[in-house]
Amino acid sequence: MRRTSFDSWPCSIARTVDLLGDGWILLVLREIFYGETRFDGFTKTLGIARNTLTDRLRRLVDAGLLERRPYQSDPVRHDYLLTDKGRDFFGVLATLNAWGDKWLAEDEGVPVVLHHHTCGEDTYAEVICARCGEPLRTDDVVARTGPGYPARLLADLDVQRRFATVENGASDGSRGRGGAGC
Repeated sequence: MRRTSFDSWPCSIARTVDLLGDGWILLVLREIFYGETRFDGFTKTLGIARNTLTDRLRRLVDAGLLERRPYQSDPVRHDYLLTDKGRDFFGVLATLNAWGDKWLAEDEGVPVVLHHHTCGEDTYAEVICARCGEPLRTDDVVARTGPGYPARLLADLDVQRRFATVENGASDGSRGRGGAGC
């Protein structure tokens, strides 16, 4: 059975889930952030089947998050290295880690600690407003349609209610239902 594709939905969350929402992909990216770059290293640390790993690495390369660089010629073997696009995904994993530390950590404490070289302290990710620097909380944020939202959908009353839009499709700033969902 084929899974539903979200790649054409008018939502960055849905498109990201379509590309990176597989658990193995997130774990492969985690291992790369931890320093692993080689196929055999991934199979050892993750216990992932070789065919599954091959598929996930190919998807990450095709999506532009990783690049393959040969490190051996006979037989040919590759390192998998982060591109700028891949490095930019670190904040997502750090945020997932912080949520897991808060809600899923065992009595012994958090399993992995992030250490910030710049200040020399252990830290955790926090989502903040890019404009004012305050933490973003669901009760303080409302989702509104952006310039890339399909114009053909703006007339839909459910879309207008969901995103607190006025008839002409411009956002009026009032609170819609829920938080920042798509």
